[in-house]
Amino acid sequence: MVDSLSTRHSTMNAALDEELRILEASGLKRSLRQVQQRRAGTVLLNGERVADFASNDYLGLASDPRVARAAHAVLQAEGTGAGAARLISGNHPIHEALEHTLARLKGCDYTLLFPSGYMVNVGAIPALTDRGDVIYSDELNHASLIDGCRLSRATVRVFPHNDLDGLGRMLAAERHLFRRAMIVVEGVFSMDGDSCPLDRLVPIARRYDAWTYVDDAHGTGVLGATGAGSLEHYGVAGQVDIVVGTLGKALGTSGAYVGGSQELVEFLVSRARSFIFTTGSPPALAAATLEALRIAQVETWRREAVRDRARRVRSRLNAAGIATSGADDGHIIPIVIGDPVKTMSVVTDLRRRGFLVGGVRPPTVPAGTSRLRLSMSAVHPVELVDSLTATLLDVLRKV
Repeated sequence: MVDSLSTRHSTMNAALDEELRILEASGLKRSLRQVQQRRAGTVLLNGERVADFASNDYLGLASDPRVARAAHAVLQAEGTGAGAARLISGNHPIHEALEHTLARLKGCDYTLLFPSGYMVNVGAIPALTDRGDVIYSDELNHASLIDGCRLSRATVRVFPHNDLDGLGRMLAAERHLFRRAMIVVEGVFSMDGDSCPLDRLVPIARRYDAWTYVDDAHGTGVLGATGAGSLEHYGVAGQVDIVVGTLGKALGTSGAYVGGSQELVEFLVSRARSFIFTTGSPPALAAATLEALRIAQVETWRREAVRDRARRVRSRLNAAGIATSGADDGHIIPIVIGDPVKTMSVVTDLRRRGFLVGGVRPPTVPAGTSRLRLSMSAVHPVELVDSLTATLLDVLRKV
């Protein structure tokens, strides 16, 4: 028995080793790095202090001591975990306090907390749609949205990125064939840095009786007059049927939420499998998020600072002939290189020079569009931003 098991493992490992060699040769093998001590736009990476332009810590709250103190206070009072799924005995009053606060921020009647944004999308989308329904999904949607659509068993139609005229034609041609229709987009597209024009999307959805589902993970905290996100930015707060956001990006904690009507939230409590069958998030995490939300609302300079740094980088890159997508002050700055091996070569060169920059490859982005992904943070010193730009231009000249 032992020899048989050992033989099976040996065969499996040999097959996986071959697959790993293929991934490495094509520039698609991934590996983990030790990152710690996040401070003022820098991190300790494998023991070396480097400038961090790869995180989603847009407002610089992930290491804010006030957020940590809020978590610590509840951690001491309530312990480390919720203890159970929220429908059993893991629903703490602070969970509901955070949900009410998020609902006010997003202009929703109610919100519902999930442990992660991925779990929202693979739980809510399949709960809301089924066979006989149709989902219209932007071709550049995040993997979690794609997986949620696949799990739904609905018919999925993919429309060209931000082509709302094309979406309208698709709806006009076939909406009558399906029971329900839902349009799924991102508020800010995480790998491209551009946004969906929600002020145009909402009227199209209403015209064809389609629900709108907007994942605003990368807009919340940054866009809008009060930082409420893409819906506020486009003037459609309260007009989107289902809005999703995460807490681990601009707010610097962890988890996610889905928001909308009371009926929507009550339905998801009963039908979203990734909510029902998982342990509630730690109460201390909810306390940390409430403090992060308070800081983000009061310290408006953070939103202004991240946009200022984005403009600074984009203007210098564009002046040097380096194309970027998205708004002039968009906090996600992609630089498409194309080849994954070349992309990771640039990432490695920048790392040697003291800069941590994201290298994004398939399947995260389509083949042939591997890219650098620069993320701006409010706590990046201006001098560090300028140094990044100068170093990046020097490295890119070699590509």
